[in-house]
Amino acid sequence: MSGASKQGSTRTGLGDEVEGYLLWQATIAVAQERAREFVRPMDWLTTSQKDEIERHYVDDSLLRARQDLERIAARCRSLRGEYERRYRTLRLRCVAWTLAGGAGLTALAAVPLLR
Repeated sequence: MSGASKQGSTRTGLGDEVEGYLLWQATIAVAQERAREFVRPMDWLTTSQKDEIERHYVDDSLLRARQDLERIAARCRSLRGEYERRYRTLRLRCVAWTLAGGAGLTALAAVPLLR
């Protein structure tokens, strides 16, 4: 791998990590806001009870979000493998047809020379 493509690959990997981090932080912020909205109408709870419910709500939301992301990532890996297999098969077919066509044209071109 050349230095330039290594550097591009590193930048892409770092960019992906930063994007993932920012998306996860946004997910945390949304979970926290939803937890606050959930306990807001519960006036009968003490502050510590509201805090505990908020914490459980956020924990549950983040657990579910992580499970969703892991399921999506697994599906992406599965699709990538499937597409790579299909692409490989298609590429082999194209090469085979090209070679067969070239062989056929070569045979046709050789026929007048044999006479």
